[in-house]
Amino acid sequence: MGARIDKTQDPEILAALLLARRGTAYFQRKLAELRDDQFDGPSLLPGWSRRHVIAHVGYNARALTRLTEWAATGVENPMYPSPDARGEEIEYGATLSPAALRNLSAHAAVHLNVEWRDLEPTSWNAEVRTAQGRIVPASETVWMRTREVWLHAVDLDNGGSVTDFPPELIDRLLTDVLGAWNRRQAAESIPNFVLRADDRADIRSVTGDTDDGIELLGTAAALTRWATGRGSIGVSTVGCSPVPKSPRWL
Repeated sequence: MGARIDKTQDPEILAALLLARRGTAYFQRKLAELRDDQFDGPSLLPGWSRRHVIAHVGYNARALTRLTEWAATGVENPMYPSPDARGEEIEYGATLSPAALRNLSAHAAVHLNVEWRDLEPTSWNAEVRTAQGRIVPASETVWMRTREVWLHAVDLDNGGSVTDFPPELIDRLLTDVLGAWNRRQAAESIPNFVLRADDRADIRSVTGDTDDGIELLGTAAALTRWATGRGSIGVSTVGCSPVPKSPRWL
């Protein structure tokens, strides 16, 4: 029988696991609040119904479980068998009954959590490959899941809000997004966005230069909502010019 507590005692991994588990509980709560007849309604993601979001979150847990099993066994177990498999899986999942989608979401989350719980401490450093081809340590799967469950709970569009997110999650999301933009800035001509959160002491920017760029103002939560592509409510620019659309994140 597997351990009933996490085998790792690394404080950073344990803190990350706690945030992921809180996000899973948040997503499951928003899902439970949906009636079956609301599954066909639109989500906040263009072209996706709530069914698509629920299917995606469930299958994402299965994909990350495969990476965690790869780390545990050393046997390659990719997230998806082919580049097209992810999209095909989501489209299929969106045709399932509400009961089946609820079961998928719950059971896949539990399976992933058990694999994390029982992963040997040394295996968290094992290298695995994401669907985008990045080589990362298995510990990265926790953050990959964290952003999925918290943000897609909002995408269900039934009362979830970025303002519900813990402060440490808001800060990590902004760091993640700005880092992604920085790496692609030259290739995609991404401007130097300077984010000035009125509830944070620090100022963030794409390049690290906070004296030159397109300045955006708002709470850290509002800026996170904008940066992750979920609208510009609560965000303004210096000089009141229109708020630009955020570049893609992932």
